[in-house]
Amino acid sequence: MAQRPGSRLRLSWTENVRFALVAMRAQKLRSFLTLLGVVAGVATVIMMVSFVAGFDRSVSKAFSNFGTHLVQFQKYEPRFGGGGERPEEEKNRHDLTIEDAAALKRLGTYAAAVSPERYLFATVEVRAGREVANGPTPIGATPEYAPANNSSVQDGRFLIDADVRHAARVVVIGADVADALFPHRDPIGRRMQVDGIDYQVVGVLDKKGAFLGGSNDNLFVIPITAFDEQFPQIRDGGKDTLHIATVPRQAEDVDKMIEQETAILRTRRHLRSNQANDFATFTSMEMMRNFRQITGGIAAVMILIAGISLVVGGVGVMNIMLVNVPQRTREIGLRKALGATKRDIAVQFLAEAVTLTGVGGGLGIAIGLGAALLARVAFNFQAAAPLWSVLLGFGVSTTVGLTAGLWPAMKAARQDPIEALRYE
Repeated sequence: MAQRPGSRLRLSWTENVRFALVAMRAQKLRSFLTLLGVVAGVATVIMMVSFVAGFDRSVSKAFSNFGTHLVQFQKYEPRFGGGGERPEEEKNRHDLTIEDAAALKRLGTYAAAVSPERYLFATVEVRAGREVANGPTPIGATPEYAPANNSSVQDGRFLIDADVRHAARVVVIGADVADALFPHRDPIGRRMQVDGIDYQVVGVLDKKGAFLGGSNDNLFVIPITAFDEQFPQIRDGGKDTLHIATVPRQAEDVDKMIEQETAILRTRRHLRSNQANDFATFTSMEMMRNFRQITGGIAAVMILIAGISLVVGGVGVMNIMLVNVPQRTREIGLRKALGATKRDIAVQFLAEAVTLTGVGGGLGIAIGLGAALLARVAFNFQAAAPLWSVLLGFGVSTTVGLTAGLWPAMKAARQDPIEALRYE
């Protein structure tokens, strides 16, 4: 069968890519400098997606430890950081009380548990003999604390009603406190001192792990009545006062529970319909959304920076390809004289540009995945790039090549073969 004129000069994409790789090897330094922007942009995208996905996974796991449908009522509005002066409106609010918690328990129909809790965010000395704990958080609570906060004991028991009625000097300790005070010993039945006051260990909580650099296991729980006796400054209007944690019987009833419990508290506090709540409502789902908004904002900024890097990389590729056109004018003229069409020349230059950025995209993906793997190995952070992010990174890099190579390809394709052959 007769071949069309010039068909032997029409290179396939595979041959064009091979020739492009040969040219890159011949000019390693120039190719490397050209690809830096593309590599940086794609690597940034992969790393950000990996870290945001890992952070989301960690946050979801941490909040599931406390119960994803936890609803907490408190005096002050929740906020990140915890520093700075509180507004006067918040300072002037009435404290929540044990009686408020009892009313929620008695009148509410949707809550599975209602847990009044007090926290002391200050340094206390916790020791057992010569062993000293590393600044654990004291918590005053009732037996409802465990179901409300998705906690359970791995050894011994939790608080019981009798402990609260009699302000018993008993304590349930977190895993970190157990390791610090009773290394290689069973803590149950042993005694520990909190600022010199003697307590008997009756239980050890299941381990929950770390969250945002802090441990969820460096704490201990005592009856709220014993807490009020030892730390009356919290009960009598301290900074943190009383928190009331509640969880619904059914997950789908969480909104109904919030509405019902809010109405109960408003009635007890004699608020009129046109008055705002003089207490704060905190939900774990809301906090999770806030964290994700923060990480989403950080990711958006980083992706913008990555986009700038890709634009810079695309400009570099375009410049290199434009420089290649006059350098290869005689080659273009020779191919056209032997029957190559404008399309053949354009495809050749486009293939080279796409190959160049494709290699850059591949390197960027490798660097991004390597950073994610390093985070998993070195810091036990569950960073992982989804498949779609890898495909997106490679797709963006090749798209940059197509866009950046289009003008040089058109310029090369428009070369006049006679003038090109005369070009020196």
